[in-house]
Amino acid sequence: MARPIPLELPKRDPREELRLRLEQAPIEHAEAVLAGFEVLQGLHDQGVLEVLRGVLGGSDKILAILVNAAKEPEAIRGLRNLIILSKIAGSIDPELLGKFARALPEALDGAVKAQRAEPPSLWETFRILGSRNLRRGVAAANSLLEAVARNF
Repeated sequence: MARPIPLELPKRDPREELRLRLEQAPIEHAEAVLAGFEVLQGLHDQGVLEVLRGVLGGSDKILAILVNAAKEPEAIRGLRNLIILSKIAGSIDPELLGKFARALPEALDGAVKAQRAEPPSLWETFRILGSRNLRRGVAAANSLLEAVARNF
């Protein structure tokens, strides 16, 4: 009859394995450890660690303040408005928004120059009213107002 082969595995000590890994870590990861110490020192110098310690110490009070602030009708409306604004921003063609962003500083600069200069003469005003760019702008503003009026 066959006899079982005795299998004796050495006892595994997870604490000893961790201790060995911890002893080897500074050698294997010296550069990363030093970089981590530099980051910690920078956070300490800027006072960020003190702020985090304060937040952790007063987390219950901070949470209560945030919850009370979130219950306010203004906060609820603000969050709803923020969601709607993000939907609006998402529906705008990026190329159109880019054109608008490039035109805005130019328009503001022109408005500032117009305030500093003499007002246009009557003849200059008629010339401006007859320009193609003004008519395009008025048409765009009119389209915007019509769309808003339809939705109200």
